[in-house]
Amino acid sequence: MIKMLTTLLNPTSGSATVAGFDILRSPREIRKRIGYVPQMLSADGGLTGRENLSLSAKLYGMSAAQRSDRIRDALEFMGLAEVAHKLVKTYSGGMIRRLELGQAMLHRPSVLFLDEPTIGLDPMARRTVWDRLLALRKQYGMTALITTHDMEEADHLCDELAVLHLGEIAVMGEPSKLKAAVAPDATLDDVFAQTCGGTIQEGGTYRDVQQTRRTARRLG
Repeated sequence: MIKMLTTLLNPTSGSATVAGFDILRSPREIRKRIGYVPQMLSADGGLTGRENLSLSAKLYGMSAAQRSDRIRDALEFMGLAEVAHKLVKTYSGGMIRRLELGQAMLHRPSVLFLDEPTIGLDPMARRTVWDRLLALRKQYGMTALITTHDMEEADHLCDELAVLHLGEIAVMGEPSKLKAAVAPDATLDDVFAQTCGGTIQEGGTYRDVQQTRRTARRLG
């Protein structure tokens, strides 16, 4: 779904619009208006943090003067100014995620897509990424679309939540209302269990599990 909405993959059926543009008719317009942080590692470990940001800024077509200001602001906002000159392969998983957020926000997108943004991170790094995301939304007024298997993360970050089950939207709404519909003290884990059932076959294929664990190791 994320690949379709970010115009990386054509849909097999149906239609969708992002920032007011059809994903099939206007992919170029959509790419100008979105930021994307994939589940897979996207920062180049052989470059410094500043060099990664500079490369992204150039790809977005930003002017030299604009690049300088935006890169400085991104490094400071993400708490990476002191390590900007170090190679990304020396960064922790949380630092890499913050850098990738900075890269995706350089051009001030209308919509930010994040695919499992905190997978493999320790609790402190995860909270730091959450704080940065909430601050970015408040500062720039953008829409953020996040995919996650972490119900605590969904509860903390999402204004509206859709639970996907077997390729369909099983339930959608505000997290607080979804929980209240199950029980007064229900969690989103309870919402998921009631909505989707809970058979072991529905936990993903061997390849899915292998890919998730490989990504978690890569992110530290």
